[in-house]
Amino acid sequence: MEEDNIIKEKSFRFAVRIVKLNQHLRKSRREFVLSKQLIRSGTSIGANVCEALQGSSKKDFINKLNISLKEANETEYWLRLLKETNIVNEKEFKSIHWDCREILRILTSIIKTSKNHEAKESNQQKNVSY
Repeated sequence: MEEDNIIKEKSFRFAVRIVKLNQHLRKSRREFVLSKQLIRSGTSIGANVCEALQGSSKKDFINKLNISLKEANETEYWLRLLKETNIVNEKEFKSIHWDCREILRILTSIIKTSKNHEAKESNQQKNVSY
């Protein structure tokens, strides 16, 4: 099942793009400060997704995905900052930013669905009469 996990694959592919962008920024643009922040948050998304998939409980799963969501939001911030300061151009920004937004949407959807399922399970357990 994990091989077909869309968020796992997308977050990994995104991390690869972040690493390549980081290499480009460091080599071609001699930019070291923002690129370091970007690589930390951008690669952390997928790492936390992997941890979530191995979570010990539904709560742990949701918690790790929330961390991934926060990292994706931070990554979007660094990407926007790189664009607005003209360290990356519009073309470089658009594609990777679109990927980041897609990951944000997927994570948000998974978290909402998981929370709804958790709430339903909790209500069903409360309604069980002994």
